[in-house]
Amino acid sequence: MTMHEKVAQPAVTNAILKRHGFHMRKGLGQNFLTDPNILQKIVAAADLSPQDDVIEIGPGIGALTQFLADSAHHVVALEIDERLLPILAETLADYPNTEVVNEDVLKTDLSALVAAHFDGQHTLKVVANLPYYITTPILLHLLRAHLPLHSMTVMMQKEVAARLSAAPGSKDYGSLSIAVQLVADVRTAFTVSRHAFVPAPNVDSAIVTLAQRYEPLADITNPDGFDRLVRGAFASRRKTLWNNLIVLFGKENRAAIRTALAAANIAPETRAEQLAIADFARLDTAIRAEGLDVHADA
Repeated sequence: MTMHEKVAQPAVTNAILKRHGFHMRKGLGQNFLTDPNILQKIVAAADLSPQDDVIEIGPGIGALTQFLADSAHHVVALEIDERLLPILAETLADYPNTEVVNEDVLKTDLSALVAAHFDGQHTLKVVANLPYYITTPILLHLLRAHLPLHSMTVMMQKEVAARLSAAPGSKDYGSLSIAVQLVADVRTAFTVSRHAFVPAPNVDSAIVTLAQRYEPLADITNPDGFDRLVRGAFASRRKTLWNNLIVLFGKENRAAIRTALAAANIAPETRAEQLAIADFARLDTAIRAEGLDVHADA
């Protein structure tokens, strides 16, 4: 590669992969962006400047990493596939403000990573093209790590982006909408055609920005229990809230469930998608007041 040559071009990407004898692993969701205009738009959506430090997840061969390094102070990229390390060493050789860490983000102590690799003097952001098959676990891992994050700007499957920002009453609204909106303000920046990747995935994508809230939308005393309650409430979307709660807590707790719904001012025939986050927070409080708890394996 020549000095600062951008890899985000189909011919360059294919040449690099061929030279290194690299073959995609479908199980890792490897699709590499080859459109520099889209990469520039991602950087713009993240509002990057030399005052920012960046965590990237799944850098691939470094296409986005190069653009991040051009704008940010320091970039740390987490890459799980060790076969990509020599390629990244080549494509990022001219970017001294980048580091590649060969780790699985879902098994990484993110607080320790931040402490070890960043100076704490710059604004911390996440910018990444997330692997589609584990987008949700990664998002929730990041949001719950209690990092000093200013924002996340991430690419994901277009349908998942719709779920993140969905409002109560819509078909896309569900437990993921609630889990994310509870702690972050969500906005879809723009969509990306599947044809911007090598190889092309089967779906289109969207760039989503998430700004972490200083305070959650509701005061939840037991986040794990709240998550299990919400997931249980949405377990069968065609069923009423009453029926889903019966499955969740058992028929022997019918009276307690009925009392909790009344205390939360929620009609038993309501469906989960009709409830806002504040409604679920009230229900969670009322459920606990009745001595009910969702088991960890629910």
